[in-house]
Amino acid sequence: MTRSLTVSAAQFASTIGDLDANFSEHHRWVGAALNVGADLLVFPELSMTGHYGAESLLDVTMQSRDARLLELSRTAGDMILIVGFIEEGPGAQFYNAAGVYRGGKLVYIHRKINLPSYGKLIETKYYAQGRFVDTHAIDEDWRLGLLICADLWNPALTHLAFLHGATLLVSPISSGVEAVGEAFDNPSGWTATMHFYSMMYGAPSVMVNRVGPEMDLTFWGGSRILDPFGHPLAIAGQGPELIHATLEYSEVRRARALLPTVRDSNIALVERETDRLIARLGVPDIIRDED
Repeated sequence: MTRSLTVSAAQFASTIGDLDANFSEHHRWVGAALNVGADLLVFPELSMTGHYGAESLLDVTMQSRDARLLELSRTAGDMILIVGFIEEGPGAQFYNAAGVYRGGKLVYIHRKINLPSYGKLIETKYYAQGRFVDTHAIDEDWRLGLLICADLWNPALTHLAFLHGATLLVSPISSGVEAVGEAFDNPSGWTATMHFYSMMYGAPSVMVNRVGPEMDLTFWGGSRILDPFGHPLAIAGQGPELIHATLEYSEVRRARALLPTVRDSNIALVERETDRLIARLGVPDIIRDED
């Protein structure tokens, strides 16, 4: 089998709140990824605004089909782009979002669900909470599970993505050394997390971080692409860098034959126990947002 996917990750420092400068930077990385023949290019979390872009919230929000985002996708041709931005959704709700674009069109969007409000992280001050875990089919083999940064620190969300059929996990992140506290080692934590998910679910993964100082945080880079056994195929340093690797679907098949985590997930048991927990705790039903 030769069903492969070449993925790239663009690790760089965004200019806080400057959409024009950040669009120019994105165009530059698109050109670099085209030169290495990438099928998929992933940018960091909030790549269009910077981590602290929400300090100027109303000046930097965009709708998901903003003409500038669609034009960026058109320049990429058939290459898929995953871009981080602050989305203005219906009803003037603002989301930390990652849009998936292909051929000048928005094809999928994920709104961050797990919004941190600890350490130096204050995302609940700015963003509405996303409500769905889903996946996007790239082709008949590759199905994208897209989760943003702290979403992966709720293992239930990652589990749901794989139960929805993901064969590739992508996580744009914005991880600063000082974000959680001096006793917490963010770089080691992300190394362990990405290795665990790829190994446990038999799926390649892509994690893309930003670099450099931004106000009171220092972003350490370390973007990486892992194979479905959790082995690193490419790891970035601490500066701006484009990394890339070719993923083989035959390796996904081999990994999942050896360790059938997805196959053996007992969805009926999880549903039963979740319903029992809700009944015991009196957790209210979640109102489904159909947008």
